[in-house]
This record gives sequence, structure tokens and C-alpha cells, in this order.
Amino acid sequence: MNEGKPRSLIIKRVRPQGNDIRAIDMLPVGAGVVHGVAFVPGQVAVLKAGDERPAYFAFASSPEDAELEFLIKRGSGTGGLIYEMKAGDQVKIQEIIGDGFALDEQTGKDLVFVAMGTGVAPLRSALRYALKRADDYGQIVVLYGARTPEDFCYQDETETWKAAGVELRQVISRPDGYEWAGSTGYVQSLLDNVLPNLSDPVALVCGSREMIEQTRDRLHEMGFAPEAILTNY
Repeated sequence: MNEGKPRSLIIKRVRPQGNDIRAIDMLPVGAGVVHGVAFVPGQVAVLKAGDERPAYFAFASSPEDAELEFLIKRGSGTGGLIYEMKAGDQVKIQEIIGDGFALDEQTGKDLVFVAMGTGVAPLRSALRYALKRADDYGQIVVLYGARTPEDFCYQDETETWKAAGVELRQVISRPDGYEWAGSTGYVQSLLDNVLPNLSDPVALVCGSREMIEQTRDRLHEMGFAPEAILTNY
């Protein structure tokens, strides 16, 4: 895609994911069966729908996937409008922003993905890219936090990740009222149990600004160099 040149995207399918979250697959109008949009895993698309102001959504798909995928949460504004759309509806992609994750520069390193909530979207984009090149990296670890078990996205893919050798650890911050045998608390609390077992890790962090700052602080305390902590924007 030529950055700065808006294009129309047509929705191909809508699938439920976590609580009040939908995965929406799109293709540029006239693109055939492959999207043809150039982006780096972890980058963010600026989408516009109707008369709402443009908003930012990270790609949940790998650049090599046939379609573009986004996680859209129920709400107001552009996201709320797209959330209610169906196959055949259209939105505009105005530009692609952010640095994304320079995965090709991490050859030989252990990849530790740390994500919270819909921050799993850029994580999934990068993970799908990395899994096709798994021999280029050491251990691949996914640390994924959500409020409740119902808020996790891509639960239908987690077994595929594990089968590919990914170490997946999930944590919820609000366990009351749910049957949950896993970890509770915040996703950065999982770092202590994983990082000491890795020889040459790099952390890829996706989530809210507050979560990213807290995770970066914890990683610094654990001895991570600034260049070993990657964010997608």
C-alpha cells in the first residue's frame, strides 16, 4: 500500500473472539484473494468508518496472511461502528503507522511476547510471522493477560501455538465468579517465572501505555537492556 493514499477495505467475515470483541477479516476492494498491503508485524492501521474520526487498530494478521485482520472491541466512535458491521460493509484504511517489531533483527534470540487485552492483536501478527521462521529463533514464549477467562481472544488457536513449540502462559486479573485454575494477577507478574530460564531473551510488549510502562520497568529491574525491550509504536 502506498502510505498516505487511502484505500477502501471490504469486510469478508466477522468472528466473535473475547467478551465484546470481534475479529474482522478484510481485503482491499479489487484485491482478489490476497491483500497486497505492505506492513511490518506489529504496525497499526488508521481506519475510518462513516463520519466518525479515524482510529488506530493494530494488524492481528501476519503480512503473509491472505487477508487483513483486526480485533475490534464494542464501544463508541470508529471502533463501535466497525464492531457492528457485517460482511460486505466497507471501511477506509488511511495510513499505516508505527515501527512494528523488527523480528528479522532478532535471529538466534528467545522471543518473549507480553500482551494484555486486545494488545494480543499485534502479538498475534508477530507470532504468526515468527512461527513460520521458528528455526531462526530460540524459545518462543507468550505471556497473555486478560481481566477474565471470557476476555481471552484466539482461544481456538492456542493449541496450535503450543503444538508449534510455544510456551503459553495466561493470567487473569479478576478471577471472582469464574472457574480458573491458572495464574491470577497482572501479566508482568509472569516474567519472574519465565525469564530466568532463557539464555538470550528479547521482550516484545503489547498493551495499554500503563501496562507497557510497568512491564518495561520490571524488565529493567531484571537486568534487561533498553534495546532488548521492543514495543510496536
